[in-house]
Amino acid sequence: MAGRRAMRPSSMRGALARLGAARSPAVSFLLAAAAAAALVGGVYFWVVVSSFRLPDSRAVGCLPDGEGSWAIGMYYGKSPLELRPIELEGKSNGNSSAWPVANPVLTCASPTDAGFPSNFVADPFLYVQGDTLFLFFETKTVSTMQGDIGVARSLDQGATWEFLGIALDEAWHLSYPFVFKYENEIYMMPEGNKKKELRLYRASKFPLEWTLEKVLINKPLIDSSLVQYEGLWWLFASDFTRHGIEKNAELEIWYSNSPLGPWNEHKQNPIYKSDKSLGARNGGRLFVFEGSLYRPGQDCSGTYGRRVKLYKVEKLSKEEYKEVPVKLGIEETRKGRNAWNGMRYHHMDAQQLASGGWIAVMDGDRVPSGDSTRRSLFGYMGFLLAVALVIFVGFVKGAISCYIPPSFWVPLARRSELSRVFPVHRFNQKIRRYSTYIGRNISATKARLSEKTWSNTLFFCVIALIGIVNVCIAVHFLFGGNGAEEAYTYHGQHSQFTMVTMTYEARLWNLKLFVEHYSRCESVREIVVVWNKGNPPTSDAFDSTVPVRIRVEEINSLNNRFRVDPLIKTRAVLELDDDIMMTCSDIEKGFRVWREHPERMVGFYPRMIDGNPLQYRNERYARGKRGYNLILTGAAFMDSEFAFRKYWSDEATEGRGYVHKNFNCEDLLMNFLYANASSERTVEYVHPAWAIDTSKLSAVAISRDTQKHYDIRTKCLAKFASIYGPLPQKWGFGMREDGWDK
Repeated sequence: MAGRRAMRPSSMRGALARLGAARSPAVSFLLAAAAAAALVGGVYFWVVVSSFRLPDSRAVGCLPDGEGSWAIGMYYGKSPLELRPIELEGKSNGNSSAWPVANPVLTCASPTDAGFPSNFVADPFLYVQGDTLFLFFETKTVSTMQGDIGVARSLDQGATWEFLGIALDEAWHLSYPFVFKYENEIYMMPEGNKKKELRLYRASKFPLEWTLEKVLINKPLIDSSLVQYEGLWWLFASDFTRHGIEKNAELEIWYSNSPLGPWNEHKQNPIYKSDKSLGARNGGRLFVFEGSLYRPGQDCSGTYGRRVKLYKVEKLSKEEYKEVPVKLGIEETRKGRNAWNGMRYHHMDAQQLASGGWIAVMDGDRVPSGDSTRRSLFGYMGFLLAVALVIFVGFVKGAISCYIPPSFWVPLARRSELSRVFPVHRFNQKIRRYSTYIGRNISATKARLSEKTWSNTLFFCVIALIGIVNVCIAVHFLFGGNGAEEAYTYHGQHSQFTMVTMTYEARLWNLKLFVEHYSRCESVREIVVVWNKGNPPTSDAFDSTVPVRIRVEEINSLNNRFRVDPLIKTRAVLELDDDIMMTCSDIEKGFRVWREHPERMVGFYPRMIDGNPLQYRNERYARGKRGYNLILTGAAFMDSEFAFRKYWSDEATEGRGYVHKNFNCEDLLMNFLYANASSERTVEYVHPAWAIDTSKLSAVAISRDTQKHYDIRTKCLAKFASIYGPLPQKWGFGMREDGWDK
């Protein structure tokens, strides 16, 4: 048959079949890789990310914000150079089970709960009116995503605050509400640099109604503060629109005979113009102490608002200005993101009260500037890299499995003398040669990768490890909130608790791990170590962010766990065995539940005690019974004032003797004492995300022989029931709306 003929149908079908067969392994690999990635991501989320406090998808305020999650705290002292946080002053509020009240005292939840959704509160300024404190601050309004000026009131020297409303709302961003009194009028000078002018407002009906008094200076000044000193009014501010100025590194001074103006520039302006670590940008109200003027400034190195720096002004005149840094006198926390001001604090307003003491407000943030944006970027990058890696490996696997014959690319035709002279013939020849060459190389590569050698195994393990790391990065940054294990408020307030653990010399390594971990939890005030036996360590032997107190006991007894300790400064105590490790987030949940019902013991290990005679069983039995009536005090919150006194009362004498004799059952005795003291519910359970018993890693566990341990405790139940009566009824799992007890 003469002439050109198209590719044979049978050849085309064969090539397509081989191509489809080659694609199947690649598709299967992609599906398997996607399933594996989902599994790895789920496990990582459960083990790590779930321990963080995640954003509430139903929340209308307190949302992740690129500017941060600022909150406001209270400080007190005899001097503005020696201020202590409110939790060290022993201020309490029984209505919120806050013994003591702890910082922060005002958060985004305050305006949000009052119907003014906010993402953060910052730049606080106090106005003292007799025994009443008014607090003006920037609130980042969710609806407009700009700053408004909010106001709150305290009638108890800052322990509790009532949000009153929005004091000032303009069409542009407002912040830094500098409030002061002059000639019996109250004025506010907020920052509104987007308007390119410094405005002064007067209170027409304090504290919620304000009217524009005048424009002081037609410049976009930032963080402006006034102070009257040596016969003149001085205005300290920043103007970042000046040519050649580094942002957050400029300071200029103006002066006048009146805060209403007119204002004149200082001859040395700008005082600073570079190096944002120097504290050029104002960080709050200037104040006079013992005749000297002090200026707080912001150290913006590393991130905006890293810390407040304090400067003592040595020379201030129309021609000269000189200041020197001095110690602020406020101890920085070492809890990092777990502390409300662990990453930065950039504003302070200190004022002297009529009593002679000093009071101050300060803002703080647990994340650096731009953290939410940065976390989203890292998360999406990790996700895209993981996807790209899976696609790449799937493509390579499919390409290696696929061999496409030259006949697939080049139509088969009968040779003729005429076809040899056309370029298409020469092109077909090249395609055939190249496809054959590629096919040989693919076959050789496939053979090498198919060999079961350690190098090939290592190659695929490295690829898999890189993929797993990228999946974990994506899950961590996209679903892990701000990466902090935050404390929970109750009735808008924070509080603190003391951790008590009992140990002895052979378990010192356990104790060091315990202290290092739990001292980073936000609400922990102090860790008390009940040292039962051996040579005690010193407090400086531990890597701790809170004070560690070693209480050495004369007698080795389990009763020492509940000894009355007048040095404990908090009502709430967390009794926690030194071999139990769980997340700070779970600890904070337990503390939050206890604050709802401080008359109960709230713990993490439930038991169901029933039967005739009573028998001690594990948590699995309680789950099977779908309820519990006892909480192990090896991991439980309690009211130290009630529980410890109850344990050492005369009625508990016989029970304490039985505990000491058997070196067991002190937790069971405490449950019977609670049940005997009330007809109401006395225990509540909180389910931890995970918990590890580190004693299993050593040979020093008190109860390594489980059956023997259970037998002793069964005898304890019979003994205590005969003395104190039965335990209460069963309470079911999953009764809380938040699901923390499932």
